[in-house]
Amino acid sequence: MFSRFILLPLLVIYCIFPIIAYAQEQTAETSSADASDILFSLEKANDSQQPSSGTLFTASAQLGFLYLTGNTRSADIKTGLDLRFERGLWRSSFVFDLLVKKTEKESQIDNNDIRKNFETTDQKWSIASQTNYTIDSINQNYIYGSVFYEENRFSGFDSQASVSTGWGRRWFESKYSSFDADIGPGFKRDVTHVTTEDVSNGMRSHTQDTFILQVQALYRKKINEHIEFKQSFTIKHAIEVGQNSIYKAESSITSKLIDSLQLKVNFVIDYNSKIDDDKANLNTETSVVLIYSF
Repeated sequence: MFSRFILLPLLVIYCIFPIIAYAQEQTAETSSADASDILFSLEKANDSQQPSSGTLFTASAQLGFLYLTGNTRSADIKTGLDLRFERGLWRSSFVFDLLVKKTEKESQIDNNDIRKNFETTDQKWSIASQTNYTIDSINQNYIYGSVFYEENRFSGFDSQASVSTGWGRRWFESKYSSFDADIGPGFKRDVTHVTTEDVSNGMRSHTQDTFILQVQALYRKKINEHIEFKQSFTIKHAIEVGQNSIYKAESSITSKLIDSLQLKVNFVIDYNSKIDDDKANLNTETSVVLIYSF
């Protein structure tokens, strides 16, 4: 059993350990890196791009902002951080996403006074990380370990977390496209959400723990030199009957504007099989963000 206060520090240590190792092992000998990884770009770094240590580290940040005035005043911000690390037979990734939406609301103080202020109407953040280790570079087989944590203020859950480990493979690869998939057992924890009114009525949030079968797949297609399409699927199927299962699909098109700046259009479908009656099972998110690589 683990709580969010235990999971978050472990998750951070898990994510940054490969980066710390990189800083401490600059003189280590070079080894090959042919592992297939559903979280990495189709393009592979060639020998001229690889540092002498055999280590590759990339980072990018994204930002999207929308502000409306007139009949409706609201502000939306979407930001995130993407870290990728590769050394020898190891590959790791760390992805952080944040979405905040504030909308102007009216509240009546008295009969003649109406106050307007901004209230948070949507807020969520998530951390996802995966590490792969190549066990068969010829057939591009790998074993993986992944962790995920999300807090969504206006969903049916205070938080959702999962860990999983298993086997994966790059099933198809050409010059312009690839298809990767992995599968493995895992564990998931959902903490249900209760409102202030629920608390006043004596209700409390409760924790739902269950073992899961996790399946992930990713298809990438380079349309041309500057545009790439990506389609991913993630299934976290609860083993125990009656527990919540998660199904997620994400589609994106990324276009390069200049060498370090990209424009990304992203569409996400997120489905929870078992939630409160007053919440929707299906949620979608459409975003347009700028990505800066450094």
